[in-house]
Amino acid sequence: MDSVINALKLPSDRNIRYLLVILVAILALMAATSGSTFFSLANLQSMSSQMPLLGIFALAMAVCMLTGGINLSIIATANACSLVMASIITQDPNSSAMLATALAAGLVTAIVIGIANGVLIAYVGVSPILATLGMMTFINGLNVLISEGSVISGFPEALQSLGNGAIAGIPMPLVLFVLFAMALWAVLEHTPLGRAIYLIGSNETASRFSGINTKKSLVYVYILSSILCWVAAIIMMAKFNSAKAGYGESYLLVAILASVLGGINPDGGFGRIIGIGLALVVLQTLESGLNLLGVSSYLTMALWGGILILFIALQKYKA
Repeated sequence: MDSVINALKLPSDRNIRYLLVILVAILALMAATSGSTFFSLANLQSMSSQMPLLGIFALAMAVCMLTGGINLSIIATANACSLVMASIITQDPNSSAMLATALAAGLVTAIVIGIANGVLIAYVGVSPILATLGMMTFINGLNVLISEGSVISGFPEALQSLGNGAIAGIPMPLVLFVLFAMALWAVLEHTPLGRAIYLIGSNETASRFSGINTKKSLVYVYILSSILCWVAAIIMMAKFNSAKAGYGESYLLVAILASVLGGINPDGGFGRIIGIGLALVVLQTLESGLNLLGVSSYLTMALWGGILILFIALQKYKA
């Protein structure tokens, strides 16, 4: 494979090179089997409207994994934000002030959850997997208790357009994903917090002795992750025109899959946003192509896992 990669003059980043080769192989397979159906404008627009929600969750997961942690509460956080916003919006769906209030309340909810996760991990000393697992269970219980498991629906057109509208033919969810991915890239690459995130993931003890306030930085990381969950909540509400405690549960493991496949080191310290974006394209392309061929969604999940295993094996082999 490496000889093919070198001959094609692909980027030097090994993760991106492997993903590009896998993507080309999938596209070639789709061209041979589905032809013009797969590459039709309607299918491409459908793919670009489905990918962003998973993409936002993957970003929320990745920023925590870069520190060597994890956030298992991303779906529960998004649903909590959506339920808070939905309960406010439905008081007066036609009021712009009520919509603005709901969005602000959802943001505050996300920040509070992020602070709680960050404090448990950084100051109390609970491991990230246990802290966020406990938070996920706690929030899920509250979500069901408060909403009684029912669906809250009936949102204004202004909100629905964020999930179903388009700009110059580009779906709004994709526009939002690109904007927030670029914002996260800017934070990671061009701010002191971004440098602290990578250093903490590489060696938290050394980072602390070098003068970095690691505890404060970790709290900021989980706040940032929760804010991305708030964005995902807005997209979910807009796409489904409803909010419910159980929405998006299948995205949790796939968000971890997309992050690792995109080159995020589960032990922290290494990973790039562009790799996550490319991994999302690979996963969405494979899913859409197999759906057109009538392949079971369970087989699609198995193939996703197979790609991840192959990808990790190639990395370990070269290491």
